[in-house]
Amino acid sequence: MLSAEERQEIEAILAHVGGDGQRASIDALAAVQRQRGWVSDEALADLADCLGLTVHELDSVATFYNEIFRRPVGRHVIRICDSVSCYICGYQTLRRYLERKLGVPLGGTTPDGRFTLIPTPCLGACDRAPVMMVGEDLHGELTEEKIDTILARYP
Repeated sequence: MLSAEERQEIEAILAHVGGDGQRASIDALAAVQRQRGWVSDEALADLADCLGLTVHELDSVATFYNEIFRRPVGRHVIRICDSVSCYICGYQTLRRYLERKLGVPLGGTTPDGRFTLIPTPCLGACDRAPVMMVGEDLHGELTEEKIDTILARYP
């Protein structure tokens, strides 16, 4: 069931787009995710009903965008760029280092719920390759030592 806060935000989004559920879908999914950290099957079904969409239509939108999480994620989501520039500049070595350090494979969440590690096709910072984001913070010119320092900032 959607919370009162979620419904209020979704209604404001719908009003902004003239009541078009399809146009509101991405922002509405993001609103639910802001409250819950991810979009469960139950929340997706409630949201689809609220937007006048089928569950399949809304799930197609949710699974297309890599910013919408359809399963629980850690408090901090690490997006490591695997674009050509980052690949050439050491992506594979740093990816393996992160997997070892965190004890999880790509797509995994640490047992303490602190981090989720996700590959991302491009973060748009090729001039600083290799790069990763932790939450909304972009970190570039990565090395193993830099990664250690960066991760320490996120409890």
